[in-house]
Amino acid sequence: MTEDIALKADGLYKVFGRRPKDAVEQLRRGVARDELRDVTAAVIDAGFEVRRGEIFVVMGLSGSGKSTLIRMLNGLLEPTEGSVTIAGERVTGATGAELRGIRRKRVSMVFQHFALLPHRTVLDNVAYGLEIQGIGRPERHERARQIIELVGLAGWEQKLPSQLSGGMQQRVGLARALAADTDVLLMDEAFSALDPLIRREMQEQLVELQSQLGKTIVFITHDLNEAMFLGDRIAVMRAGRIVQIGTPEEILTDPANDYVAQFVQDVDRSRVLTAASAMEPPRSVVPVTAGPRVALKTMRDLQTSAAFVIGRDRALRGVVRDRDAMRLVRRGSSDLASIITDDYAVVTQDAALNTLLEPSVESALPVAVVDERNRLVGVVPRVTLLAALGNVSSNTSEIPAVEPPPTVPVDTIDAVLATDQQGDDRKGVLA
Repeated sequence: MTEDIALKADGLYKVFGRRPKDAVEQLRRGVARDELRDVTAAVIDAGFEVRRGEIFVVMGLSGSGKSTLIRMLNGLLEPTEGSVTIAGERVTGATGAELRGIRRKRVSMVFQHFALLPHRTVLDNVAYGLEIQGIGRPERHERARQIIELVGLAGWEQKLPSQLSGGMQQRVGLARALAADTDVLLMDEAFSALDPLIRREMQEQLVELQSQLGKTIVFITHDLNEAMFLGDRIAVMRAGRIVQIGTPEEILTDPANDYVAQFVQDVDRSRVLTAASAMEPPRSVVPVTAGPRVALKTMRDLQTSAAFVIGRDRALRGVVRDRDAMRLVRRGSSDLASIITDDYAVVTQDAALNTLLEPSVESALPVAVVDERNRLVGVVPRVTLLAALGNVSSNTSEIPAVEPPPTVPVDTIDAVLATDQQGDDRKGVLA
């Protein structure tokens, strides 16, 4: 097991009923689930790996087997066949004492209906897992207070669960699991009992907490939008089988079969797809060390009115316009940096497409896409953005048209480039 794998499920089957082992053999021979007699095959040949620090979402409709699957991950159910390993420790086949040790140190769980101890305060509920681990009262209370503040419940430490709203109770359940500081956090439909607004707040808080703590989370849900919002990767289940594993973007743009395609057809693509999925290679680009003649020639060849300027490390420096470059040439200057402007839109690769709509409409240039080092890695033209959104409404009747900047005629640029060509070549202005 490699160091970056926190949890591994291998060939998991769970069959309820008489002679389950025989049913597994039939399934392996290709017998359909519906053809099995006197048994129910809840999970069929499920296998996946969860990397450290990722949110791995298992998504499926009622009866797909997702809840049975998560119960095998923490040893609440013993698989009919297959194995589960967490942080190098085998869950499958573990004794009662071994399972208790795994649950204290390796895996904790957040339940759908909170599962709080009603007679304990918020502080003692959060500290409960640490108490089970044998940590002394002062230390566990200190750690519990830190997590309580992290989930936004500071000041509520001495309240009982009955005095809290549903969303606050779920925060306590989440805080209890986080305080235990186990290798893997399992969340079984953790937000489905909440009102829609509170549910969305909890989803956003989980993403924020994940950015700070980097926990390994297996999240079970029947809600596709929740899966797309939370998941680094998603496993889609149907009739006991995992039919596809991939990033939200992969599942949305390249569904494995008709079932998955139908499942995701109503997803808001603008919230799932990123700039990286829609960007094109930048073409109208010049180095900052180039002169205005090089910039003009680039713009002439590509029939554009502007070009992106990059440094030696490909970091985006700004934009130059054909008219400004023309003035430099006429003045005999070669200082391209003097005419660089920041009149353009720029986003990172992981920016959701819905955040590109406004800057794309307001800018006459394609939206620039940069990496974490501010290097230009692509551009998103407006027409490409609309095509990528696909089934998202793109009614432009209410969108004000953007006047493109005046472009210097190509024949004018040719005339300027032809002027004093030899003199400029001797100066090393042309590339």
